[in-house]
Amino acid sequence: MLSVAARTLALVKVTSACSQLPPPKVRRLLDGLPSASGYAVHVKPLRYRQRPHLSAWTDFAERTITLQVPEPFLPFGEVVPFGAKRRPGKGLSFIWLTEGVTFRTQRQVLRFLYLHEWMHWYLRERLGRRSAAETTCDRFALQNYRRRTVTEEDAVAALRR
Repeated sequence: MLSVAARTLALVKVTSACSQLPPPKVRRLLDGLPSASGYAVHVKPLRYRQRPHLSAWTDFAERTITLQVPEPFLPFGEVVPFGAKRRPGKGLSFIWLTEGVTFRTQRQVLRFLYLHEWMHWYLRERLGRRSAAETTCDRFALQNYRRRTVTEEDAVAALRR
């Protein structure tokens, strides 16, 4: 029997152009994450030249979330900015708050990217806000991609920082 989150995600159309990640496997890897109602999820390979990196986007006109998984997949690191702190002194200058993350599995990459893009969806479709809040989306994904179950309450908490 599928979990509640998997049943919710079952309503979302999932497609994949990656031979190693067929749609049923993608559903299993994203099990426990909130659903972006009315949007399809598409997984594509990311063919990189020098090193793997994170790449995903939400197309609000087409109502799709596209996640790109590095191919071939090798563990890789990424510096993720999750906030900014104002520097003391004259004028407006900030210090980026970052965290280094090592992605060891395709599951970690898919979950991080999906949560990041889901937060863009949540800001626009549920809250009616502009969806270009990159640090908020990164903060939400960073805090939750390793968790088994993620809810809308977690999104609200990420908005508070």
